[in-house]
Amino acid sequence: MDENAPKGAPRFQADPHSIFWRLHFRSPPSDVFPALATAEGRSRFWAESAEEEGGVIHFVVPGNLESRGRVIETIPSRSFVAEYFGWTVQFRLQADPSGGTDLEMRCHGVPAEDRVEVIAGWVSVLMAMKAAVDFGVDLRNHDPERTWWQGYADN
Repeated sequence: MDENAPKGAPRFQADPHSIFWRLHFRSPPSDVFPALATAEGRSRFWAESAEEEGGVIHFVVPGNLESRGRVIETIPSRSFVAEYFGWTVQFRLQADPSGGTDLEMRCHGVPAEDRVEVIAGWVSVLMAMKAAVDFGVDLRNHDPERTWWQGYADN
């Protein structure tokens, strides 16, 4: 971590085996959870489509990349865990006293050579999630010529 960080602050993304981010929503867990646990919610910020059938989500993301991953855990308004591109992604939600939600996301299984890109990718996904849940805004391009693969900040 940089010398300007507060004394005792944890190193940025220090665990080489997982990626970890926190995000605060002004919305309650009952509004945040469906964004993760429903096809409609996921398609508002994460994937062009993310239909679920038989406990398996079929993600289609920009660039027509596809991933099928099973849902591992669903605890309404508290936890959602699923496979995504071969990784395991855990979302934990906790209500805060002001009526909002603190979300913790942990992603396991990302190969070392992809780690930097996936760290950045999750920031993009999580900020798009906040915009969709808290403000009803879709930040994505929805343009196949302007995706992550062409250098655009998009998910």
